[in-house]
Amino acid sequence: MVTRQRAYKFRFTPTAAQRKQLAVEFGCARFVWNRCLDWRSTAWKERQEKHTYVSLNRQVTVWKKTEFPWLSDATAGCLTQALIDQDKAFKNFFEKRGQYPRFKSKWDQQAVRYQLDQRHIKSTYSGGEFLKLPKLGFVKVRWSRIPTGIPKMATVSKDPSGRYFVAFSCEEVVEALPLTGVALGLDLGIKDVVVASDGWKSGNPRHLKGQLKHLKRQQRFLARKQKGSNRRRRQRQRVARIHAKIAAMRQDFLHKTTTALVQRADVIALEDLNVKGMLKNHHLAGAIADVGMGEFRRQIEYKAAWAGRKVIVVDRWAPTSKICSHCGSYQQKMPLSVREWTCPDCHARHDRDVNAANVILKFATAGNAGTDARGGGKNLGGHESLTPVEARTDAEKFIEAACLERAA
Repeated sequence: MVTRQRAYKFRFTPTAAQRKQLAVEFGCARFVWNRCLDWRSTAWKERQEKHTYVSLNRQVTVWKKTEFPWLSDATAGCLTQALIDQDKAFKNFFEKRGQYPRFKSKWDQQAVRYQLDQRHIKSTYSGGEFLKLPKLGFVKVRWSRIPTGIPKMATVSKDPSGRYFVAFSCEEVVEALPLTGVALGLDLGIKDVVVASDGWKSGNPRHLKGQLKHLKRQQRFLARKQKGSNRRRRQRQRVARIHAKIAAMRQDFLHKTTTALVQRADVIALEDLNVKGMLKNHHLAGAIADVGMGEFRRQIEYKAAWAGRKVIVVDRWAPTSKICSHCGSYQQKMPLSVREWTCPDCHARHDRDVNAANVILKFATAGNAGTDARGGGKNLGGHESLTPVEARTDAEKFIEAACLERAA
């Protein structure tokens, strides 16, 4: 058992008074972000002055007393947290992890972060039964599950479709799942989102394609509405609701699939896909984005860490689709249109995706994960004719090592 930070996000329904106060919070936090972003950008360009949230927070206090007294209507902690987030955004920019911070718009998602008073948190939050926020009081949360930890901060957000959410993280004890003795290689694709080395295929619901006709129709209606009108505002929410529905269906599918895989296998082998580069293929970009390959890998990795599983990432240049999983022979060409093929050396009949998943598993369990396989070869990563029996033996070694690591 280990203690980890687990994040929760629940939808809630604010009252009329709470919606009014939240509009004040969102507007003030957005105003402080935009004005301070302009302030610190101008100060650096003209005078090479550096500002942090500490100096900017003093300036916000001055604004409350002079130019903008209405800033006092918002929770002071929300304005401070907006400045702290801006500092993090600049830090990510300077460390090459993000773009230069941008100005916020009232038409995008709105969010504010509340610092919960730990002196009274136990009386205002009891095992997920209710939650009390500053200047909002008790919020009516739709608890889909009851958190066992106690949060220190809470983020309230409103998406473009008009839904309200509250998110927080808390420390909880996570128990490792029992070992199953199974090792799986996973191949991600478009026809099937994921194909396992044992032949299991997830299929592809194609969430965007199923809603595309309805989405196009509503977007045409939106384009014809007069800008600034109430009808355009309502139509904008209709379009946003369709996008939210597509995103929710995709997340639901990915969570159910990744959870089932983590529960089934002790060792999971994945390919290090260059999703950003794959999206440059304009013929397949929409289908690839609809799959959510990056999100799939993220969920597999953090769920495996919680469950005590082992995830091995194989080098992206490994020619997994061109290698026979039975004899290890390498094929010079393998067009994407070829879904089934017969090995000319051992005459084994292969399903393209299942064979690729088996090769990924062999690369991972044979100790070649992360090696440069650019250009391929006549055998499997330097192993002469690695047989399925040998691959199972290597997988069993990984599982045995995982058992010993857990016991230690």
